Amino acid sequence: MSMLEAATAVRELTLAQAIREALAEEMRRDPRVFILGEDIAEAGHPFKVLSGLVEEFGAKRVLDTPISEAGFTGIAVGAAMTGMRPVIDIMFGDFIGLTMDQMVNQAAKIHYMSGGKWKAPLVMRTTLGATRRSAAQHSQSLHAWFCHIPGLKVVMPSTPYDAKGLLKSAIRDENPVVFFEDKMMYRLKGPVPDEEYTIPLGVADIKREGSDVTIIATSSMVQVALGAATLLEESGISAEVVDPRTLWPLDEKTLIESAKKTSRVIVVDEGYGRYGVTAELASVIQEGAFFDLEAPVKRMGAMHVPIPFSPPLEDVTVPTEQTVADAARALCGAS
Repeated sequence: MSMLEAATAVRELTLAQAIREALAEEMRRDPRVFILGEDIAEAGHPFKVLSGLVEEFGAKRVLDTPISEAGFTGIAVGAAMTGMRPVIDIMFGDFIGLTMDQMVNQAAKIHYMSGGKWKAPLVMRTTLGATRRSAAQHSQSLHAWFCHIPGLKVVMPSTPYDAKGLLKSAIRDENPVVFFEDKMMYRLKGPVPDEEYTIPLGVADIKREGSDVTIIATSSMVQVALGAATLLEESGISAEVVDPRTLWPLDEKTLIESAKKTSRVIVVDEGYGRYGVTAELASVIQEGAFFDLEAPVKRMGAMHVPIPFSPPLEDVTVPTEQTVADAARALCGAS
C-alpha cells in the first residue's frame, strides 16, 4: 500500500463501533450531550454498544437509571427543554410502549403547544429485529408507531457508515429523533471514514443501481435486499436497492424516481405489514408513479403473529434473501 493509499484508507468498523464512535465524538464536541438508560455505564449496554464511554465521560454523563423507561424518558424530555442534548437508550424496542406519553404527548408536541418557544432536542436510541431467539417480547420491530406522530423524526440505518453519520445528525437536530438499530446488525462490518462527517436526515441512498425492479428496504432488510439482488443477477434480473435511511423525513422523490425507472417495486420492512411502513411506502409509490408501474407494488414484512421463540418458526416470520428474490422474479414474470 502506497503512502497516498494509506492516507485515504477507510477503516472497517462494526455497526456497534460506529454508534459508539458517533456518541463519543458528539459528547466531546458538545458538553450538553449525555446518555441515560438501563445497564449502559458499568455494563456498557446489554449488547456492549456503549463499552468504554463511562470511563471517558464519567457517571454524570453516562447515567445508569432505574428500570423505569417512563421515568428516565420524562427526565430526558425535561432536560432537552431546558437546554441539554440527552440520548435515551431503550435496550429493546419492545419497551417503547412505556415511553409513549413522554415521546408522543410531550416531546413531539411541546414546540407546537408553546408557539415555538420550547423545543425538545433529544434522541431515543432503541432496537428492532427478530431471529435472535428472544421470543415475543424482545423481538418486535415497532418503528411504524413513531412514524405516525407529527413532531418526531425516525431514523433506521443499515450500514456502519450510515449509522455514524445519521446518529451525529440526529444528536444535532433541534427536534426529537427516534433512532432504530437492528440488534442483529451490531457485528455487521463496513467502511467508516476517519474524518468528520454527517449524513443529513431525509435523504435516501441507492445502495445498488438496477433497471428491472426496485427493492425499497429498511434497516437490516437492506442487507437482505442486496443479497436478493445478487441472486436475481444470476437469473438475468437487474435489481435496484433503495434505502430510505429515514422514514421521517421521507425522501419521496428518490423512491418515486426509482419506481419510474424500473416500473416494478417491492417494499421490504421487518415490521408488521398491517397499517405499517410497507403500506405507507407503497402508497407513496402508487401516488407518485402509478402510470409508470407494470405491476402492483409488492409488500413484504413480518408475518402477522407474535414472534415465536422456536428457531425454525421464527426464521419464517421475516423476509429472507430467497423470498425477496422469488417475489422479484414473479413480479418480473420470470420463473
